[in-house]
Amino acid sequence: MRLTRFTDLALRVLMRLAVIESADDRTPPTTREVSDAMHIPYTHTAKVVARLQHLGLVEARRGRGGGLALTPAGRLASVGGLVRELEGPGDVVECEGSTPCPLAAACRLRRALHRAQEAFYDSLDEVTVDDLVASPTGPLLIGLTGR
Repeated sequence: MRLTRFTDLALRVLMRLAVIESADDRTPPTTREVSDAMHIPYTHTAKVVARLQHLGLVEARRGRGGGLALTPAGRLASVGGLVRELEGPGDVVECEGSTPCPLAAACRLRRALHRAQEAFYDSLDEVTVDDLVASPTGPLLIGLTGR
């Protein structure tokens, strides 16, 4: 299973916000600062932040003293749940697209791939955003700077 670039970026943004928040001497980063530190194009970062904000995982405050902050729900979010939400519904393979597979009605491969996809998500259900930033990852993320 391969994650979309959007999901990958969303997880990395959440991880960056999780470690910034835990570093007491830091002010909340802006979307620009996160994009620079993570080497992600600003426009992509802005779209990711908007989606994470819509999901209630990130707070974005404008103006002086503003910036991005991880919500408690964001910190404790299950990576499996996030990936399911960001990837959306769908199977690993497209059996009924514009050119339907002639085996779709009795295919064992589709069922096997669906079970494998669910096992993938299930294994990520046990992992939270906080877990992702445990040492040695957290200190590395804190040390990242812009380009």
